[in-house]
Formats: sequence, C-alpha cells, structure tokens
Amino acid sequence: MNWERPILTDSGGFQVMSCQVYVKMSEDGVTFKSHIDGSKHHLTPERSIHIQKLLGSDIVMCFDECPALPASPTQIASSMRMSMRWAERSHSAFGDRPGHALFGIQQGGLDKELRAESAEKLCKIGFQGYAVGGLAVGEGQKAMFEVLNFAPDQLPKDKPRYLMGVGKPDDIVGAVARGIDMMDCVLPSRSGRTGQVFTNRGVVNIKNARHQDDPRPLDDTCNCPTCSNYSRAYLHHVFRSQEIISSMLLTWHNLHYFQDLMQNMRDAIEVNSFADFEASFHSQKKIGDIEQL
Repeated sequence: MNWERPILTDSGGFQVMSCQVYVKMSEDGVTFKSHIDGSKHHLTPERSIHIQKLLGSDIVMCFDECPALPASPTQIASSMRMSMRWAERSHSAFGDRPGHALFGIQQGGLDKELRAESAEKLCKIGFQGYAVGGLAVGEGQKAMFEVLNFAPDQLPKDKPRYLMGVGKPDDIVGAVARGIDMMDCVLPSRSGRTGQVFTNRGVVNIKNARHQDDPRPLDDTCNCPTCSNYSRAYLHHVFRSQEIISSMLLTWHNLHYFQDLMQNMRDAIEVNSFADFEASFHSQKKIGDIEQL
C-alpha cells in the first residue's frame, strides 16, 4: 500500500453481508460470489486473519457475521453466538504478534442482554481492543444511541472501544459522549465525490445553483487548502463539469474537517470540557449555512 502509518483492516463480515449477491453461511465460514467477475470465494475466520496479516494490518478485526436490521431476535441471537465462536477461532489464528492488535467485535443487535452475553464471551477470550458492531445498519440514530447508552460500559474501560461504520458528525460526537474512542467511515470521501461537504455550520451541497456565483470559501473558519484557495463558485463549476479535481478538493476539505473535529474533541476531553464542546457543536450547526449572496 506504500502507507507507513498504522493500518486498521476489517474482517470482511460486513462486506459479505452488504454485497447480497450470493451468500451461503455455515459454521465453517461464508461462501460468496464476487461482484466483479462472479467467481466464488470461501472466507473463514482463519482465512480472514491471514489476509489481514498479508495486508500488513496493525489492528486486525475478528471475522464476524453482521445481520442487517431489522432482524428477528432468534436470528440476532444465533448470529451473535456464531460470531463469538468465530472470535475464538480468529484469536487462535492471530496467535502472538507483538506490536499488532486483534479486536473482538460485540454483536447482539439492539438487545441489552444479548450484548452483555457477547461482551462477556469476548472478555473471556481477551483482546487488545473491543468493537461495538452491528450498528449503523439501518436502525437509525435514536436506536443506535440507545444501544450506546449501555454497550460501551459492557466492555473493558482500559481498552479501546471502537464503533464500526459510523461517520456522520452528529453520530461521532454522540458516540464519543457515550464512551466510544474510535470510529471509521467512508463518508468524507464518498460525500466529497457526490458534492456533499461538511462545515461547522452543517452540510453544504455544492451542486446547488445558489453557489454558482459565490466567491466565498466553503467555510471561512477552515484553513484547509480547498477553503484557502478555491471559491464556492469554482467548486460548483468543476463539480457540475464532472472534473476529477472536484472529488479531490471536496474530499480534501472533508478529511480536514473530520481531523479538526476529532482534534477538538480530544482537546475538550483533556480539559474535562466535553459537554461544553458538544453544546457549542450543536449550536453552530443550528445557525445553518451562510446566506446566499
């Protein structure tokens, strides 16, 4: 990859669930059909760990099943328990690798008892970090926060607690307030490619006609290269023209916004003022985007 910084890789469980083309599940693993050429592949916990090792991953995730919500309680319980058996196999396959970490993934849907059972089994196995999985899969923010009101506390407080697949600014701030330390999402780049930009005053859709003659930056409080050098009018033009520089500049800004958001939260936590930060974050967003010229 030519990337000399830490690498976190997912196990493939969510990706298999999301492709929904051809999936056959068994105790051994998952057989699925490639969306690229239709070829069949068999993925087991052991194979998943081996692939992540070949990628040079520093933080490796256990292989798990992630059922899409809504799902029946029976289906969620069965899936969680198989994921816990796969977690044991993943742990055995990972072995002793100093300088690398294996994270267990808590499952259990929206059910507090199932999540407690999952956390207990993971803690018994023992991992370097713990993920809250099975959220941001269709349940909505309200239900996700209800789970996060108890799920992080079921996991060790002296190990990283990682919320998988969450990336909207509101979701991130709410998750950190509930005890989450890490999260990941494709949102900054995917949104940049589709003209959606994140600012301190909310989301800006650069494709809207209101920006076509606007000489101002996306966010006058941002010092990223995009905001420092390009106007909304230019960004609107290159997006509408389907120029590749549009995706590059908007993604550049979004990544900078998220880096600033994370740094501001770390700074607030260090001085024990996260509640003040959270209130300021929401009040700024309520103001809304700058008025049209």
